[in-house]
Amino acid sequence: MKCFLLIITLYGALSHALPVPREAEDISEKDMELAKKYIEKYYPASKPTTGFRSRRSVPTSKIRQMQESSGLKVTGKLDLSTLEAMKKPRCGVPDTGDFSTFPMSPKWGVKDLTYSIQNYTRDMEPADIDDAIERAWKMWSDVTPLTFTRVYNGSADIKISFVTGDHGDFRPFQKGGEELAHAFSPAFGGEVHFNDDKNWTKDLTGTNFFIVAAHEFGHSLGLYHSSFLKALMFALYTATDPETLQLHKDDIEGIQFLYGKPEVNTDSRKPPVNILQEATSTDLCDPQLAFDAVTKLRGETLFFKDSFIWRKNPLKQEVENASVSSFWPVLKSGIDAAYAIQDKDMVYFLKGTKFWAARADIIEPGFPKNIHRLGFPKTVKKIDAAAYDENSKKTYFFSGDKYWRYDETKNIMERSYPRSIAADFPSIDSGVDAAFQQDGRLYLFSSSKQYEFDSRTKRFLGRKKANSWFGCTRPKKNERRPE
Repeated sequence: MKCFLLIITLYGALSHALPVPREAEDISEKDMELAKKYIEKYYPASKPTTGFRSRRSVPTSKIRQMQESSGLKVTGKLDLSTLEAMKKPRCGVPDTGDFSTFPMSPKWGVKDLTYSIQNYTRDMEPADIDDAIERAWKMWSDVTPLTFTRVYNGSADIKISFVTGDHGDFRPFQKGGEELAHAFSPAFGGEVHFNDDKNWTKDLTGTNFFIVAAHEFGHSLGLYHSSFLKALMFALYTATDPETLQLHKDDIEGIQFLYGKPEVNTDSRKPPVNILQEATSTDLCDPQLAFDAVTKLRGETLFFKDSFIWRKNPLKQEVENASVSSFWPVLKSGIDAAYAIQDKDMVYFLKGTKFWAARADIIEPGFPKNIHRLGFPKTVKKIDAAAYDENSKKTYFFSGDKYWRYDETKNIMERSYPRSIAADFPSIDSGVDAAFQQDGRLYLFSSSKQYEFDSRTKRFLGRKKANSWFGCTRPKKNERRPE
């Protein structure tokens, strides 16, 4: 019903039609019919009327409006260049907004929005669609205080789907038409529909899905079309390099008018510190030392603490020390967890609800991504520790008092999880801060202690200080208790 009400406000025949200028007399009946339908659909009159007064007439005022919003020379004449623009692929949302936002500027009342993907097109791999959608949302979250999290049930704020023809919202996609997609404003649920009759691609060999998704999500957040040719919210589709796509100033001003600017990170206002001085001031032999993350990478063991990293190479006696940002500038500090998959030569970093993938010191394109796309419930806000088991090809994720196991070969979270950490690893006193696997043994760090388990049977093998890897302490007789 809400979609029907929106259509009532948008559609209606046009009045005050003027005779077609002499310059347009060469326009064919077919093109004239196309022009009339185009104007009716994308530039509807504010009041319903009985239709055009002449079969060969299109309102001059509407032609001028169309030319202005399409970046054409404004003449009010239905010339060939105007007809050519009418035949280009475009968004299905009409172009009659008085401002850069929908009438009365509807917007979402919350900053943390959720979305769900109802189905997929056969044109692209689901993973590529997931990635494009996440990157499209990121364009808007980067310039606002908004966040976007994917959910897998029916409670999503915004639903995304591929449809064809008449799909139940009174805005059917015409077979062979120019319409690529359309979306509803926040006042009507923000739902997004992509025309599955189009050839969707992740590059420019067809219609680039990422570009269109980013545009439609602007509508879902409350933006109308822009009259700037280079704006993302320009109505006509432009085959721009998706790797360099950026928001136009008009896009940013419009979305910030609705939601404001990104929230300021108070940490960024702190005075700069001497990284080397602070790093070397950390005592690796402090008996209370605890780590944020530990992982194996290219033969080395990496230990993370705040904004620093220690690299232990079995072929070197000295432990190398550096800042995290010297390797991965985008991460800076505060890594919650890290794990590496040696077969892929890939290391993963988790921080809050985001995770990154890197090959050596180069972050992979398309990251960060949301941890919930891995299958975690929405209630999980951060991962405390992670470890990849190279024998089972599965990754352990620890959060709070529970842990999950992810099958890296099937790319799916195992259904029998989460499980209780205390039930399967009873020797651990509290939560897990860091973890890694080596030589068939799983090492779990909790505060300043390290617990060793058989990675296959989970049999407890012993306990040491977390910094025992640096040769700082000798374990007491009762500190290692092999069973």
